[in-house]
Amino acid sequence: MDAIRQLLTRLGELAAHPGAFGILIAYAVLWFVFDRESLDWHATTTLIVWFMTLLIQRAEHRDTQALQAKMDELLHAHVRADNAMTKIDEREPEDIVRHRSEARAAD
Repeated sequence: MDAIRQLLTRLGELAAHPGAFGILIAYAVLWFVFDRESLDWHATTTLIVWFMTLLIQRAEHRDTQALQAKMDELLHAHVRADNAMTKIDEREPEDIVRHRSEARAAD
């Protein structure tokens, strides 16, 4: 189960990479070259949806990384802050939720 969670996280990261757009373009070109007849408006819509999904994923990843950088800076600047928290973004989402629940219960 842990391997599946890591794989899903890694796939999300790869979808935000600029190379994902290149793969989509290559797929569209190959589709056009090898099966031009099936590239109708349904297929075009599918490609547009994939493109928009990659755009949204990229914007979300950028925003998340910027937020993480800001939070890391604040944690490093605060004297009593737990610097180990700067590495929490390397954990799986379920582990982060569990950590937040435990921290709320301790308050």
